[in-house]
Amino acid sequence: MSDPFLESSTPQTQLIPALQAALPPDALLWTSEQTAPYECDGLTAYRQRPLAVALPEDEAQVQAVLRACHALGVPVVARGAGTGLSGGALPDARGVTLSLARLNRIIAIDPLARTARVQCGVRNLAISEAAARHDLYYAPDPSSQIACTIGGNVAENSGGVHCLKYGLTVHNVLRVRGFTIEGDPVEFGGAALDAPGYDLLALVTGSEGMLAVTTEVTVRLIPKPQLARCALASFASVESAGDAVARVIAEGIIPAGLELMDKPMTAAVEAFVHAGYDRDAAAILLCESDGTPEEVEEEIARISEVLRQAGATRIAVSRDEAERLRFWSGRKNAFPASGRISPDYMCMDSTIPRARLAEMLAAIAELGGRYGLRCCNVFHAGDGNLHPLILFDANDPDQFKRAERFGADILETSVRLGGSITGEHGVGIEKLNSMCVQFSPEENAQMLALKRAFDPPGLLNPGKVIPTHPRCVEYGRMLVRGGLLPHPELERF
Repeated sequence: MSDPFLESSTPQTQLIPALQAALPPDALLWTSEQTAPYECDGLTAYRQRPLAVALPEDEAQVQAVLRACHALGVPVVARGAGTGLSGGALPDARGVTLSLARLNRIIAIDPLARTARVQCGVRNLAISEAAARHDLYYAPDPSSQIACTIGGNVAENSGGVHCLKYGLTVHNVLRVRGFTIEGDPVEFGGAALDAPGYDLLALVTGSEGMLAVTTEVTVRLIPKPQLARCALASFASVESAGDAVARVIAEGIIPAGLELMDKPMTAAVEAFVHAGYDRDAAAILLCESDGTPEEVEEEIARISEVLRQAGATRIAVSRDEAERLRFWSGRKNAFPASGRISPDYMCMDSTIPRARLAEMLAAIAELGGRYGLRCCNVFHAGDGNLHPLILFDANDPDQFKRAERFGADILETSVRLGGSITGEHGVGIEKLNSMCVQFSPEENAQMLALKRAFDPPGLLNPGKVIPTHPRCVEYGRMLVRGGLLPHPELERF
């Protein structure tokens, strides 16, 4: 087998010796067989092997890898657990995948300050498991929390089923440490309630690994509620379920979780985990209350009354913790359940105003008929974050192309309804064209200028998030001219 490094340019031939000097022998992978497991993240439709994979064990090794890559002009793509769904960790064929999985130590838990200092490779759920002995936990809980890492959560500003009440990652992180592409240490935020100067902590949270490489995170912990109960409600139509969401919020109730699933999604998860869902319902809502027993009893009663008035055909309230977890098991297993009924699926991620949930689901159903593909819908109804799962067979090139167009149309419809092209999965490579639907060329140029302020050579996760190709700009103009975006958008293109 030919060795790619013997046939490549000078910086590449220098790369392996430079990385070997920076890392232990077992912390560098560079043969084709070794790098194959890193060729994609959770978005498996796009694959690319890197020149090498570095697996540093501490911050000093991370710094050494970055300095070597910067000196040689080699791109770097940081990777956590690889659970991302937008291709954000897709390798660069000319560069290094910087796997941070070995930085997985919980450094300290301070029960008095209610904080945890953890390395970037610590799993989301592991933080709550470690804090449980202090009756504390970390609130953001993406469905992949058993595997996803806190560094990846910071990169994507992840949420979860409890983000309506407790916020996204950005609301639960106090401090982020890491390195620039030059290998210089950098810190965002701090232990105090506010940090001097610009709010760079909010900027780096959700920056998808394009500004700096995160190595350590300080997160906020909150007390575990004394009690949590979940109401499971069935509806005869998606419209009435969407109306129920709006009514709950309008009543001034902020549930700990408020999730909606349509009939195809309900059927898939019920066959998988037997959560007790109503297979005949057009849509179901999961609405949770937590707090003291008195608070939960009063709020669940209010929630149940609002759901009845909104047309719920059936309401079941969890009687104990085991039943509550069973109700949520269906929602938490929506993605693997979809994998059982289809060879492949494409999980979209967009946001819309809550009042337009029913309109959006009707549009998705119409698009499914147009493209001849099935789609299951599950989303964080409380904040309008949709996760339509488009089912297709990637072995059929025509189905794959139709699935891509279907997904792009969902994102464009979200923008048209007053929403955005992403909620928590990020842009990655999946939504580059859609960035030209959401933002004007001038706005994209400003974002690119911001990246260059942190990463002048453009070596951190290049080719992601911010469109630079002229065809993308023309794509946005085409949508406006074709009437697929509102006329006022015309001035932006």
